[in-house]
Amino acid sequence: MSRMHSRKKGKSGSTKPAKLAKPTWATRKPKEVEMLVVKYAKEGKTASQIGLYLRDEYGVASVKLTTGKSIKKILEEKKLAPELPDDLMALMRKAVLIRKHMEENKKDMPGKRGLQLTESKIMRLAKYYKRTGALPADWKYDPERIKLYVE
Repeated sequence: MSRMHSRKKGKSGSTKPAKLAKPTWATRKPKEVEMLVVKYAKEGKTASQIGLYLRDEYGVASVKLTTGKSIKKILEEKKLAPELPDDLMALMRKAVLIRKHMEENKKDMPGKRGLQLTESKIMRLAKYYKRTGALPADWKYDPERIKLYVE
């Protein structure tokens, strides 16, 4: 497969193990992992950051295999889920940073192109989330309003 906004070939990524069973070396109980997920969510970490912390600090190979639920499901049950999906929020943060850069460097044409590509990804992702119900149907991407929301 190729990259979205270039003519280059894609890089191969890691794949999840084919074995869909809890590792034998995992010692954490499901309730303990859920409590850790809630703890990190209350600290303001995103779902992907929570997964990294659990993997690196606590040796939890997969939250889903350990608890039977994804991090997102655990956060939804505890009413801690963010109102906007993490990947969309990350793209909007990136767009805000690029806009800030563009205000200081008005002649940066590659930067302008990067902003166009980032915003097109935001629009495409928002369309998907509206279709699946993760975003309200009347949600619109407004750079000025998003700037206030992200900061």
